[in-house]
Amino acid sequence: MEQFKEAIENYFRQYEQQFRDGMEGKDVDLDAVTACFADCFVEASPVGVICSRNDEKLRQSIPKGYRFYRDIGASSMTIEHKEVTLLDDYHAMIKVHWLSGYRKEGKEISIAFDIFYFLQYLHGALKMFAYITGDERKVLKEHGLI
Repeated sequence: MEQFKEAIENYFRQYEQQFRDGMEGKDVDLDAVTACFADCFVEASPVGVICSRNDEKLRQSIPKGYRFYRDIGASSMTIEHKEVTLLDDYHAMIKVHWLSGYRKEGKEISIAFDIFYFLQYLHGALKMFAYITGDERKVLKEHGLI
């Protein structure tokens, strides 16, 4: 179990850094980012449930996503804390509390939010197979970012 917990810490350290690099406009290691995801994964939000594949379409969407955040003034994305629930020897649910920073018209805006991630640990590697998020577009609109 300790190896599993350590793998989760490393996973989110790298995931957070990849997100930061993308928002800063640095070259993103698409292989590293896509390695975070299982072959197929599910997103659940107030928009509905979306089933996706870890394929070329995902690789193309990643830089577009980072560009979107940069375009609306995103300046930081930091994991404030996380709650890890080991479900069994192979699966975990992690509630991550993120703090995102934005700059718009000379103002600094901070938005805190939670995402629940579901990870599978097989053959020494973690893969995200699902995540649950809130209504991001609504929050961004409320703060005048979109």
